[in-house]
Amino acid sequence: MNKTTAETRSAIVEREFPHPPEKLWRALTQPHLMEEWLMKNDFKPEVGHSFNLRGEWGGVLDCKVLAVEPHRTLSYTWNFVHADAAYNLESVVVFTLTPTATGTHLRVEQSGFQPHQKQAYGGAHAGWKQFLENLDQLMARQG
Repeated sequence: MNKTTAETRSAIVEREFPHPPEKLWRALTQPHLMEEWLMKNDFKPEVGHSFNLRGEWGGVLDCKVLAVEPHRTLSYTWNFVHADAAYNLESVVVFTLTPTATGTHLRVEQSGFQPHQKQAYGGAHAGWKQFLENLDQLMARQG
């Protein structure tokens, strides 16, 4: 099945953090920290590593690391197998960290939403905002 990028949508959420990229990077790549702001996981920051994210809602996401550029870029697949095509998702998440004068600008883009996946797209947009709020709280606790 051929899919062109014009047929898919991306959920993009951006946020400023008053912390250096190195500190944010640890939270994005260390499983025990990821669990605090994202989901339970068996992540390793190694290209080609397959892992799962397990949501509190009972769902399991199948993921595979696509790119690791320490303190700058992290990318992995974010796939959810579901009988309902509206929720059966094959997507890619890209985290881009850009140093700023006061910390780090984090851009999260989840791409691959099909036109009939409006609820999944809306859910991802709202979900990433909440995840980044959780991440901000984790960073604040770490001082």
